[in-house]
Amino acid sequence: MTARVLVVDDILANVKLLEARLAAEYFEVLTAYSGREALEVCARERVDVVLLDVMMPGMDGFECCRRIKSDPNTHHIPVIMVTALDQPSDKIQGLENGADDFLTKPVDDIALVTRVKNLARLKTLNDEMLMRASTSRQLGITDNEALDKALSGRSGRVLVIEDHPRSGVRLLEALAKVHDTFIEQDPNRALITLAEYDFDVAIISLSLARSDGLRLCSQLRSLERTRHLPIIILVEPGEEARLLRGLDMGVNDYLIRPIDKHELLARVRTQIKRKRHSDYLRNRLEETVEQAITDALTGLHNRRYMESHLETLVREALRSGRHLSMLVADIDYFKKVNDTYGHDAGDEVLREFASRLKRNTRGIDLACRLGGEEFVIIMPDTEIARAYQVGERLRATIAAEPFRISADVSIRVTTSVGIATLEHSDDTPQTVFKRADQALYAAKRSGRNRVNAAAA
Repeated sequence: MTARVLVVDDILANVKLLEARLAAEYFEVLTAYSGREALEVCARERVDVVLLDVMMPGMDGFECCRRIKSDPNTHHIPVIMVTALDQPSDKIQGLENGADDFLTKPVDDIALVTRVKNLARLKTLNDEMLMRASTSRQLGITDNEALDKALSGRSGRVLVIEDHPRSGVRLLEALAKVHDTFIEQDPNRALITLAEYDFDVAIISLSLARSDGLRLCSQLRSLERTRHLPIIILVEPGEEARLLRGLDMGVNDYLIRPIDKHELLARVRTQIKRKRHSDYLRNRLEETVEQAITDALTGLHNRRYMESHLETLVREALRSGRHLSMLVADIDYFKKVNDTYGHDAGDEVLREFASRLKRNTRGIDLACRLGGEEFVIIMPDTEIARAYQVGERLRATIAAEPFRISADVSIRVTTSVGIATLEHSDDTPQTVFKRADQALYAAKRSGRNRVNAAAA
């Protein structure tokens, strides 16, 4: 993935070095040479991650980070403090001012890139949920005052997976004064516990005597119940390779032994706040928006929501220069299904079609039913070639297996798909949709059960 990274340092050579390292990995790099300039850039530009030097004249990095995190318009931007200071007290001060991570100079290239990718990925998902919440407000659905409580990092439920007795006791003593903390020595039992009960954070030791802590992290990320659970791993000095593997698979944060209890509490608090914020947004969307924006038959978003959200997505894509593609799919000969088997059978086909459609969309994609037998997938950060691959996969998924409409009746269903992408600075939601719709009808004229992309 790519991201916009703001590098902040008062020394030109340091800025140029970090800029070159990040540009080599295809990140878009913005620069600032003071804390005040960094705040100005964050206020006027889209920034995905801030790399912030601590020791700067005037406003130092700690104060700059505090201001970024206290501003409602920028508090969601991840901040990585970059400094030559390596004292625990410096880390604690940075974390207490809202920093998401701390890198010590000289910065290891792999650690830098992996950490930026990890935090940028989290911000992308959070931005999408915030955008959908904004769309809900535009539809007249007001925010819940419980948001303030949801943003609290106090009194969380923490599960520690550690089989070294003394280490477990020290972790329990540090955490139990603030959070409901439980310790599990067996990763298999921990996996069952996390799948059955609600926790805010899992802390996993990578030094388990008879188990692989990274394997447990991977299992947690693969389960629906624990996919969004924040994970903090505990690593030994010199275990950089395992640390980077953990971050790459979606671990949220880490601590290197020996563990400072203040740093532990600060990092746990940050993860609890992030989880509660995400849970709040997710629950709001699921509970209060469902009737207003959901198609009752298929469970997909309806046309009303799609049109409102597409306006926001197109505006943001044009502003940021990011790709945005649209897929329009229509069930072939659907009228014949209704005429032959009845409208109840047609409804079963629509529900199963929607189910297969959802299985072919990412978390940030928006799947909708326009009406009748016509469906749409809106794909942020997706070029036309990638959108075509999604369309072809959907077409093949629909055609691969018959649709079962009763215990003894199954029918073959196919779909035609049209693809279009945001191409011009004067594009609107209507022009993009029109091109996708024209591509759909071209697919139908060509014989149906095929994908067609609008010509650029």
